[in-house]
Amino acid sequence: MSTEKRIRERAEIPEKDTWAIEDLYPTAEAWDADHELLKEKIREAAAFEGRLGESADTLLAFGELTEQITLLAENLYNYAQRLSDTDTRVPENQARMGQIASTLVAARAATSFETPELLALDEETLRAFFESEPRLEKYRRYLNSVLRMRPHTLSREQEALLASAGEMANAPGDIYGLFNNADLRFPDAVDGSGEHHSLTHGTYISLMENPDRALRKSAFETLYHTYDAFGNTVAAVQQAEVKQRRFFAQARHFGSSLEASLFRTEVPVSVYTNLIDTVHANMDKMERYVALRKRLLGVDELHMYDLYTPLIPGTSEHIPFDQAKQTVYDALACMGEEYRAILKEGFDNRWIDVYENAGKRSGAYSAGAMVHPYVLLNYSGTLDSQFTLAHEMGHAIHSYLSNRHQPVIDHDYVIFVAEVASTCNEALLMQYLLGKTQDKKQRAALINHFLEQYRSTLYRQTMFAEFEMIIGRLEQEGVTLTRQVLNEEYRKLNRLYFGPDIVLDPEIDCEWMRIPHFYYDYYVFQYATGFSAAIALSRRILEQGEPAVADYLRFLSGGCSATPIDLLKIAGVDMSSPEPIQKALDLFGTLLDEMEQPTAE
Repeated sequence: MSTEKRIRERAEIPEKDTWAIEDLYPTAEAWDADHELLKEKIREAAAFEGRLGESADTLLAFGELTEQITLLAENLYNYAQRLSDTDTRVPENQARMGQIASTLVAARAATSFETPELLALDEETLRAFFESEPRLEKYRRYLNSVLRMRPHTLSREQEALLASAGEMANAPGDIYGLFNNADLRFPDAVDGSGEHHSLTHGTYISLMENPDRALRKSAFETLYHTYDAFGNTVAAVQQAEVKQRRFFAQARHFGSSLEASLFRTEVPVSVYTNLIDTVHANMDKMERYVALRKRLLGVDELHMYDLYTPLIPGTSEHIPFDQAKQTVYDALACMGEEYRAILKEGFDNRWIDVYENAGKRSGAYSAGAMVHPYVLLNYSGTLDSQFTLAHEMGHAIHSYLSNRHQPVIDHDYVIFVAEVASTCNEALLMQYLLGKTQDKKQRAALINHFLEQYRSTLYRQTMFAEFEMIIGRLEQEGVTLTRQVLNEEYRKLNRLYFGPDIVLDPEIDCEWMRIPHFYYDYYVFQYATGFSAAIALSRRILEQGEPAVADYLRFLSGGCSATPIDLLKIAGVDMSSPEPIQKALDLFGTLLDEMEQPTAE
């Protein structure tokens, strides 16, 4: 019999621990009504075809209608996606997601004339429009961002064709999501006493943190053997994802899918390669960490399933969710009362879906709905879960402030800056916890957790980014991304990033199969760049106090009103340079020094 608690059904979760979906729509009927309204607004927008250059008034009317469509679409999508993610098995939830996805594709097709028509406007015409209609000013940044797409924009007919292909382009990620969250099931893991433990996406990390090495090994092997049984299928889905990226990149005359992805968010490709190059130059620090872990665990061989368990015995106590909330609230006192008032509002008004339930999407995220953000957790009571709470509430407050300080056209910040706010919260929480204790054992445990953030965020996410870059390049060169090719490339990277002092268990070769971010179009590198920026900003906040907080809040309120590099400069960090990454890695070395010294006694 399993010694683990049964995973509850959705209906068994107390309402206070679920997010307030009714804040978006009180009933499904209300959603249906807005869905019909959205379709009507899309038809109205389609009627502007051929007219965007006729006058400033017409351009303004189209801009205002576009904002109405954006708000409706965001609300409808948020409601559908939030319901779907809380139980991916419910057919009605999947059907509603399908409906809004189809409508959004139709919207892109119906308004695909927009970019070509805007590009047809010469500078003199646009200047005259701005002079005659001051209300157009709020659309200036947006219009400029469209104009920079001139070399990558096709004819009206071609743009319509690409827009109509959007639903097919989403298919690899949709298929993988249903496979990974709804269909995949794992056998129980077995501990050293023969007891069975439920293995799910939500329990995997906690099992890997368990001091019972037999249980860790069982969970590790069981999870990856299950994935490996579907290896050919997952490889085909992964290749389809990479192929659709290349198709759209080539159609728009980009040199690569990486270039296309970063161009959209106004991030230079050099930022991506600087990250990889700087981490490569600091592999010695990761090798030191692996050696430290091997020594402190007292094992002859360090295996991949030994990477998560705490190095300091007796430091994995359960943290109740209410305690985690209070700790995060206290830790962020340095951010001032404006920031903490928003945090408390989220804690007190069901912005958070707290616990795992059967069929719920794995992992954690924040979705920045206009009514208020929605945070999905699968809280398990570990120290890592507490940090995840701080992380996702950082995202939530970023969305909250941008939504309230920017017009609709500029409120949605790009993903490059998204991970900064979340990771800054984590760094401030870590400094708070370290400042509260002088106990050597507790301090060592916290430093170890900080070191783990470096391993799992700066190094691991850079490894993921490099894998994504490699498979994109291989596919572009005509290599078929079979299961064998993907496994081999992933194994090479594991050896490079972890060094010679760890056993590369064969199961780790297929770890790429469980990473949903490989369907997010070069997303993962931003965890590592965001971590680096966040380390710099958190230290600035702690050292300078109120002036640094004021700069940081201006950044959080900026949405996409400037390029991400410029927004971060407002906050006080320059990510066009490798310097913040190197400084973060220097701190990693200092933390290793501190960890090695007392534990060597």
